[in-house]
This record gives sequence, structure tokens and C-alpha cells, in this order.
Amino acid sequence: MASDKELNDFLRSADKRAFKRTAYLVRDDDAALDIVQDAMIKLAENYFDRPAAELPLLFQRILSNTTMDWFRRKKTRNAVMQNMSDFESSDPDGDFDLLEMLESQDGALGALSAADEVSRAQILQAIESEVEQLPARQREAFLLRYWEELDVAETASVMGCSEGSVKTHCSRAVHALAKSLKARGITL
Repeated sequence: MASDKELNDFLRSADKRAFKRTAYLVRDDDAALDIVQDAMIKLAENYFDRPAAELPLLFQRILSNTTMDWFRRKKTRNAVMQNMSDFESSDPDGDFDLLEMLESQDGALGALSAADEVSRAQILQAIESEVEQLPARQREAFLLRYWEELDVAETASVMGCSEGSVKTHCSRAVHALAKSLKARGITL
């Protein structure tokens, strides 16, 4: 069993290397710092009773899993939201103004036509319908992870299952939703 001093010494010795490694992977210093801190917290909370010799390998595995979780969340968010860089500028100089893009022909900010409103409402209803059709555990995992934005550990705790089960349920839910929505002609 590692003592508090051994755990602290290990974390101090590993933090800079872990940060650099993660920063190279995610290319975002703030996200890298969050990922490394999450991994350190998981190590301290869940593996404090392990021998000091096991800490380096455990930490590397936790760090890898935490990084993969970050990439999964990022992929899911990107699938749901459009990047501002996807919008093309109407200005020949290349300047982009979101407010200008959102203005409709009559000058009202963000006003949608009746057809656009109906189309949007139909798409949202279709998505809700498909989410309701998911098996209960997949639906629960999907909603907790992507709507409530809980992390894998929190979702596992709420659902009373392992983190691996949460990941499996979420993956199956996302694939099932993508397939069923694509069959309806809805692509995100």
C-alpha cells in the first residue's frame, strides 16, 4: 500500500510529463490540464491502496482512458453542434459576423420562416421519438452522458453499473440513433 507521501511524490514527478503528453495529443493546454487533473484525482480516489510500484502503470492507463473520454465527448459535441468555421462569409474581405449571418431578409435577428420552424420542430420530434425507442439502459446512459453532461464515472454511479458498461451503452445508443435518423433522412 502506497503511503500518502509516496502517492504525492509520484503525482509530483508525473504531472509535467503527463501534461506534455496530453497537450500533444489534444492540442489544447486547458483541456490537457483538466484531463491530467481528472486522471490524478481518479488515481488518488480509486487506487490509493495499491503498492507504490503499481502507481505509474495505473496512472498511465487512467490518463489514456481519460484522454479517450475527452475525445469521445468532443466528437459527440461536434456532431451535434456546427463549428463557426463551417459558415462562409459573404464579405469578400473574409470578415465573418455571426449577427449579420443570422439576420433574415426583413432585418429581424434570428427569425426563421414558418417552413423552417415547422421543419426544425419535425426534426426535433423525430430525434425525441428515436431516443424514446432506444432500450432503457442505452437511453439512460445516452441522456446522462450527453444531455446531462455527466462523465463516465458519474454516469456509472448513477446507473449502478461499471464504467465499461456505460461506454458500451452510449456507443450502441449513438450508433442506433445515427442509423435510425439517417434512415429518416436526418443527418447531423
